[in-house]
Amino acid sequence: MKKIVLAVTAMLLSVCANAQNAVSNWSLQPKVGINLATMTNDDDAKMRVTLALGAELEYHATPLLSISAGAIYSQQGAKGDTNGIKETIKMDYINVPILANFHVAEGLAFKVGIQPGFLINDKVEVSANGVTAEVGLKEALQESGVNADIPSLDFAIPLGVSYEFNRVVLDARYNFSLTEALSIMGESTKHSVFQITLGYKIGL
Repeated sequence: MKKIVLAVTAMLLSVCANAQNAVSNWSLQPKVGINLATMTNDDDAKMRVTLALGAELEYHATPLLSISAGAIYSQQGAKGDTNGIKETIKMDYINVPILANFHVAEGLAFKVGIQPGFLINDKVEVSANGVTAEVGLKEALQESGVNADIPSLDFAIPLGVSYEFNRVVLDARYNFSLTEALSIMGESTKHSVFQITLGYKIGL
């Protein structure tokens, strides 16, 4: 019995030592994926499938908790169809997700945080009768005489889950915007983005 107890104790100490080795580790994760993007408070808004591309830096504070921050190029907006006229609102951001990652099982983590996003491009594409034109969104609204506001900062709450296997990370998160993305004649709308990415974790 004594030998069994000693063997089990040695095994537990080894596991604990390995867990401790995971603490205070840094990793870099390049990632690429898609956004399923739309905009709220608009019954005509339809989903736009777009690109998400960037990288995140992660610090393991404990075996159960890590903190990450990144920079993600994110194409957002929405599609619409009004009386046969197809419209696509294209709003591109550099998002900076800052997340707490809770590692609840091997490879599995739940995450929550904050995400400021900086608008770097805004356009609208209009198609009708086989003709397609693309112009700046703000410019198009001003020329139409519409009173509109397009804030340059978006602030969102990301909620997600990820699974890691052999350093490959599948990540799915929902970015819920708290601030308005576009306000036209007093009516505002916000971004609603479901994001799926595939990344590769590199130890530093």
